[in-house]
Amino acid sequence: MSKSKLPVIGQDDQVACCSPMVREPLGEEGAVDLAKTFKALSDPIRLRRLSLIAPYEGGEACVCDLTGPFDVSQPTISHHLKVLREAGLVSSEQRGTWVYYRVLPAALARLSLLQAPAAAEPAGAVR
Repeated sequence: MSKSKLPVIGQDDQVACCSPMVREPLGEEGAVDLAKTFKALSDPIRLRRLSLIAPYEGGEACVCDLTGPFDVSQPTISHHLKVLREAGLVSSEQRGTWVYYRVLPAALARLSLLQAPAAAEPAGAVR
């Protein structure tokens, strides 16, 4: 098996949106908040549910649109959405009998704190 480096294309023109952790360590409160967010995303159903909400027109989806792809009961669906809401990943709004969920862009931006800058990569590192 060859150990040659493969080029990573399309990253030279990316602009970092925030300070990566390698430049600015998290404080205790920030670490607790970020851990809560990652804990919410550690469940495959919640991660998939979050990925279902964002692509909807206007960035929001009715709870009625989020039940089909999962073989779980309605109370379980509500529980997973509640965990995502409490972790600050989604917001919700009740309209009549339906609840609409929206992914919060600021929450997704917080997750990008773990992105290391290219300059911080040690010499000779293999990708």
